[in-house]
Formats: sequence, structure tokens, C-alpha cells
Amino acid sequence: MKNGDFSFLIGGEAGAGIARAGFLFAKACMRGGLHVFGTNDYQSLIRGGHNFYVARVSDHEVFSQMDFVHLIIALNSETVVLHKNKLAPNGGIICDKDDLSLTPEESSSGLKLYPVPMRKIVIEELKEPHNLIIMNSVALGAATAVTDYDLNLLTELLKETFKPEIAETNIKAAKIGYNYIKEHFEADFEHKLGKTAQPRKPRIFLNGNEAVGLGALRAGCKFYVSYPMTPTTGLLHFMASNERDFNMVIVQPEGEIAAINMAIGAAYAGVRAMTTTSGGGFCLMSEGLGMSGMTETPIVIMVGQRPGPSTGLPTYTAQGDLRFVIHASQGEFPRIVVAPGDVEECFYETARAFNWAEKYQLPVILLADKYVLESEVSTESFDMDKVKIERGLLIRDRYTESRVYGRYEVTETGVSPRAGPSTVGAVVRANSDEHDEFGLVTEDPAVTATMCEKRMRKLYYVKREMEERNIETVKFYSSKDAEATIISWGSTKGPIREAMKLLSAEGRNVNFSQVVYLHPFPKAKVEETISKARKIVAVENNNTSQLSSLIRDHVLRNVDHKILKYDGRPFNPIMLAEKIKEVL
Repeated sequence: MKNGDFSFLIGGEAGAGIARAGFLFAKACMRGGLHVFGTNDYQSLIRGGHNFYVARVSDHEVFSQMDFVHLIIALNSETVVLHKNKLAPNGGIICDKDDLSLTPEESSSGLKLYPVPMRKIVIEELKEPHNLIIMNSVALGAATAVTDYDLNLLTELLKETFKPEIAETNIKAAKIGYNYIKEHFEADFEHKLGKTAQPRKPRIFLNGNEAVGLGALRAGCKFYVSYPMTPTTGLLHFMASNERDFNMVIVQPEGEIAAINMAIGAAYAGVRAMTTTSGGGFCLMSEGLGMSGMTETPIVIMVGQRPGPSTGLPTYTAQGDLRFVIHASQGEFPRIVVAPGDVEECFYETARAFNWAEKYQLPVILLADKYVLESEVSTESFDMDKVKIERGLLIRDRYTESRVYGRYEVTETGVSPRAGPSTVGAVVRANSDEHDEFGLVTEDPAVTATMCEKRMRKLYYVKREMEERNIETVKFYSSKDAEATIISWGSTKGPIREAMKLLSAEGRNVNFSQVVYLHPFPKAKVEETISKARKIVAVENNNTSQLSSLIRDHVLRNVDHKILKYDGRPFNPIMLAEKIKEVL
């Protein structure tokens, strides 16, 4: 098979550079004009345990991994034992010649093996006995040879990735692995790769964390604060690496409570501020979230979901925090919750989140998860011209009105003119107690009601603006003569779109309605979707079908069927397609 659809898995012990090796081979495929989707699976361990990276490569656009692989690159024997059942027909296994322990039954099972003395090459030929991580470069060279791919694409990437001296060693290792395959094995591997014509627009290869980071940079974020917590730690690393180039302040504080309070302080001072965490950290942030709501301080918060409760599965994926983020913190105050479903949405919705936050002076929550944040995808470069900076009623330098400045002035939209603490002519008070228009503490019932209504009024105008500007609060992917409509949100988007293609090939068509904005809930658009559908099938990575409960609350309708997954792993397209067929 030349190009078409190809998947590979590289696995080994944690600390052996599995994710980096998988990323490099996947990116080399992209450099050859192919589309790529890669995702990693790792345990919550520094060393030990089993890690693996799966990538899908194709000459057409791909949205998720598949259920099987054509090539296993095994850096230890455990990888063969754990994953050999995922091999597609005529698939192959690259393994260490001196670290392969198969039972007699396994040895005679028809597995196509490509044993390479990887450890021996590193120790004896490269003279690197204390640097066995170079084994993965040997393995990547071997994989390039087995698939008959262009070795130059891999060596160029190694040259770009590492410092010259380290790159030289890894390139040498890759060439040895490549030549070993060419010399010792016939070119009998059925699933070949090959370069395609280069796309008109250059592609980039990045994950959701990096796309969020690019969106924040383009939006003018100047203060980013985050305590490391999977799966958002990658964004902290990304922002820190760009701190000087973009004149930002990046802080790793002592904890999540400090993080949200620092973000609020920075936003109060007038800069665009962001913090990130996962569900456990967001629990700690909930009181600070309420302070942002009461003080009407615009911040952006990204919550990267993983299974809970408590520590749960800290390195796996889930969609269990939807209800939590909509209702977190005490009392009632407006917020916006948006759930990007792919890297493109991670970029554009992050940039837009800063505008929503400042225009309506409220917290905006980006709700993502491990699957979308850490999976790497080839995509066209983002259009920076599509991102417009809108800072709302921000008073710059000097307050010139004749009346005394009131930070919480009651207005028709609920949004007050916003001045920073150094604004000439204005005394700017921020108060987390209930307060009047000037920020002075009050317990007066009439003022309390007025200020509550002022804050909550913002949501009406948020919804109105979204409608007037045709913001895609709900995206719709239609099929002719659809038997049902799938409704979902967030990272399930990719597997659902792949399942749709599989169903279509069998003559079974479904629509897909992706709810991007979860709060304020796009009632009218969801209601329209439901009214036109033959059946509604909810697909979610949680146990209680939290989107279904929102639909019931706002539209007063139950979905017809639910397909739920809550084992910490994302949906696989083939399995999902089968589940959908069961309810059609």
C-alpha cells in the first residue's frame, strides 16, 4: 500500500524518549506532504511503566487515531507482548534482536518480525553505553527503511531538533538502523510510505497546548501563570519558551490558589492574563473564580480535563468536568465556557476568549482535555489576520468625564468603563464584597439586587453578539439522508468525524452537531438541530452524559441514545461506528 492510510506505534519504558521519537517520525511523514495525527499514552511515572505513541499517516486529512496499527516499533519486549494484537494484516514489528522473548505459540503465529540489534549498535558501534536512549534513533532509521521512506526527511529533523554534536550521533544511529534493514531483510513489507506533492499552504505539526499558546500570544497575553498539572503542563513550557520574544511575564507559582489570584491581579492592573490547570487544580481555584466574577475582572482560564474524582487517572483523558466549570464557585455570576474540539479551534477560540473576557469583564473558561491538548496534528498554518484584538470599554491613561469615576457603573449592557489603578483622574476600587457603583461595600438590599442584575445582564448581550456576528456556537457536519444526528462536544469531534466516514462507506449516513459554546448555552441552535433529526445520539467521554443533561435543562428534550466512554481513553473510530450502527 503506497500512502493511503498507515498507522504506527512506538513503545517502551517511561523515560526512553518514546513521545519524542514518535513525534519525530510523524513529523518526518508530514514533511513528505502527508497528513498526520499522533497521540501518546503514558502512566503517571517518571521512569518505569509502559509508554507508547500512536500515529496515523495518510494522503488525506485525518482527525484521530485508528483501532489498529501496521507497524510496531518496540524498544522493549513488553511492547510486543502488549500490542501485537493491534497489528493489521501483514503488519510488522521492529524489535531489539537481543530483547525479544516470545512463547513458541507466538513465534509461530505468523508475526512479521524485523529484529535489529539496537542496544548492541548503541554500545558497540556508537560507543554510547551510558546513553541507551539513542536506541530510538536506531529504531526510527529501521522504520524508515521498512516503510521505504525518505531517510533525508528524518535526518533533517534530527539536525533541527538537537544540538550539532547530539544531532550527529543520532543521525549516525538512524543511518545504521536504516542500513541494517536494507542489508538483512527483503523489501517485503506491504505497507509502504512515500512522499506526496507538497501542499499549497505550508503545514505545521502541533498539539492542542501549543495551539492554545499561539492563540494566547496572538491575542496579546502578557501575563501567564500556571502550576504544573497534566495535561496543561505542556502549555506552561510553551509559554515559558516564548517569554522573552513576546515580552511576557511567565510565573510558576506555589499552587493553583496563588495562580488564579495572580492572574486576577495582573488583569486588574490592565494586562491580558491567563492561567491553566486541570480539574483538581480548578477545585482550588473556585473561590478565586468567584472573586473574578464579583470584581468583574477579565481573565482566561483553561481547564484540561482528566478522569476523577480526586487524583483519578492523572495522565489520561475524560470529559467529566462540564457541569463543574459551569457552576463552580459560590453565588451567581456570568462566565463563558467554550470547548474547542481540535487544534484549529484551540487557536481561534483562545484568541477570541481574551476578547470576550475584556469586552464583558468576566472570566472565560476554555474546557479541553488530555486528548485534544496532547495529541499532535498536521494542519495548515493559522491565519493571524483573522484574529482581531477587542479590548472593550478600557480607559487608557486618563479619565476625562466630569462625573466621579465608578468602576461598577450600572449600564444597559452591564459592562462598565474599565480603568486601571494608575489611570489619571480615577480612583479604581476593586471589592470582592458586594459593593455599589464606586466599589464601596454595601449590604443595602436594593443595591445588592441592582448589582447582581447588572452582572448577570452581560450574558444576554453576550448571546446577542454571538448571534449577530454569526459566531459558530454550534458547528454542523451534515450528510445526505442522515439516519440520525450525533451531538457532542470537545475532543470527541475527531473520532466522530472518522466514524462518519466509515459509516458512509457502508451506505449509513449520520449528521454531527458539535456544541462549541456550552455556556451561555446556544438553546436556539441546539433546538433546531434536535427538531430536524430523526434520532439524537449523544457521544461523550463521561459516565453521566453531561451534555445530555444540559439539553434537557435548556431544550426540555431527552436524547434518544447515549454512547458513553469513561475508561480514561478516547473513542476509537471503528468501535464508535459499530456503536452508532447499533442504535440506528
